Amino acid sequence: MTEPLGTMRRTHHCSELGANNIGNEVILMGWVQRRRDHGGVIFIDLRDKNGITQVVFNPDSNPVVHEKAHVLRGEFVIAVKGRVEARPEGMANPDLATGDIEVMVNDLKILNKAQTPPFMIEDNIEVSESIRLQHRHLDLRRPKIQRNIITRHRATMAIRNFMNGNGFLDIETPVLTKSTPEGARDYLVPSRINQGMFYALPQSPQLFKQLLMVSGFERYYQIVRCFRDEDLRADRQPEFTQVDMEMSFVGEEDVMGIAEGMVSAVFKEVKGITLKVPFDRMTYAEAMDRFGLDRPDLRFGLELKDISDIIKNSGFKVFADAVKKGGMVKALNAKGCENFSRKEIDDLTAFAAVYRAKGLAWVKVRENEWQSPITKFFSEDEKQQMAERLDMQPGDLVFFVADQAKVTNDALGNLRNHLGAKLGLINPNEFRFVWVTHFPMFEYDEAEKRYQATHHPFTSPLEADWERLETEPLSVNSRAYDMVLNGSEIGGGSIRIHQKDLQIRILNMLGMKKEEYEGKFGFLIAALDSGAPPHGGLAFGLDRLMAILCGSESIREVIPFPKTQKGACLLTDAPSAVSREQLMELALKIDLK
Repeated sequence: MTEPLGTMRRTHHCSELGANNIGNEVILMGWVQRRRDHGGVIFIDLRDKNGITQVVFNPDSNPVVHEKAHVLRGEFVIAVKGRVEARPEGMANPDLATGDIEVMVNDLKILNKAQTPPFMIEDNIEVSESIRLQHRHLDLRRPKIQRNIITRHRATMAIRNFMNGNGFLDIETPVLTKSTPEGARDYLVPSRINQGMFYALPQSPQLFKQLLMVSGFERYYQIVRCFRDEDLRADRQPEFTQVDMEMSFVGEEDVMGIAEGMVSAVFKEVKGITLKVPFDRMTYAEAMDRFGLDRPDLRFGLELKDISDIIKNSGFKVFADAVKKGGMVKALNAKGCENFSRKEIDDLTAFAAVYRAKGLAWVKVRENEWQSPITKFFSEDEKQQMAERLDMQPGDLVFFVADQAKVTNDALGNLRNHLGAKLGLINPNEFRFVWVTHFPMFEYDEAEKRYQATHHPFTSPLEADWERLETEPLSVNSRAYDMVLNGSEIGGGSIRIHQKDLQIRILNMLGMKKEEYEGKFGFLIAALDSGAPPHGGLAFGLDRLMAILCGSESIREVIPFPKTQKGACLLTDAPSAVSREQLMELALKIDLK
């Protein structure tokens, strides 16, 4: 039988009582975490979001309440009233904030019963993620997940306080908007009133925040939900949260300074860490040259080295041909790894193949020789130059990839990160920030035979490169910048195009005809022609930043109600079918053929 709460009101949370409360009458409320019977005395670990307190039902002091407590089981919701007492000598629990005391119960109300949960409500449980997500309301009771959600709250409050204190306005933008598919697919919402027409859920507030700058607000921010219909993985969700910001009359350094201040405020609040600013800067070209990826992890070495110039005329045909075909050969020196077994090398070769590397050549450096099937193809001069450039010392193991630049960098860059983790070179308690700047303005899509914007179509090219837009588009750099933390891109932005003529040139370069860009972006182009100020901004992936702050491998651990990798909510069984009547109202018909 459950009972109403009545006039009983909680006096303390389950983490607040200590030796200074001994002798006090208190009222606690929460869930039964664990029950133990010791010689007739019943001990209950009572849990709320703040912690745990041990409460005791003693038949000698209150037999009626003790008898009532016999029905208590895990996850029952109860309220107890009792006296705080010191635990008997030798029985204190140093691992518990309330471990010096216990509450001797003289009144109990059973507020709600509970079925036996499918898993224990505690950390380090061995249960599949699908079971946890199916019962997410229970999973959210676990201390680790609750800490993550509370940390997220603290972070967002730090963001709001910082932005408000720096003259930014929190302004909402529409959730039902126009479909402008560029990049990921839009989520579409059919209109009942305008049948046959569709809204799109925003992939970002990009166009609206630019319009706000044209409108004269100068400093905007928003913690906003965004939607992308794309393939999912551990750090991707169909709906995600951005910290979005935009500023007028600014350059790159202005935006970066605000972004660094905001992130510093978050780290100070959540981690108690004072970050060193300004963060390091690195061009895209330097990042690709040294690390193979545009999101370098600076916590360890193992930098890549280009040896194309050394081996371009080599007798090793695989290397020489790659360079002749416009590709490159790069190497990674895994210092001290000469003792890797052939199986370990084969596993690393398979890892590189995931990133389209056709092979992974290697050389083991020993005292008086190089051991490898490929060493016989190199001249002594080539070997000497490689040894110097790659700092090859006895005990080293050097890996090589020869291919087009994108494949070579991608394979070796990811192999570098993999080895950093495998060799224990990464300090999980270190936070290394870097800005990556001067991204290429365009990339060429071989499948579609057209140029695409590397960032987005509204990013401004470097002014020095304007004259080469039509003649050498792949040599044009943009005014885009990414904030990278420990090898993850946590924020990205750019200085925007604020001139109509330049914007049309960029859209033309992307293969858009006038009727197409007028249909998609006509409202923005009109706005740029009505006195648009220079402006720029940035968006942070809040979920990804929180995963790093909370030490979680997946952003699903820092989102209250996440989706699976198939975009499903196992708790609510979404997405789901809708009724025929709903479809008829929208003038829609489903044809799964």
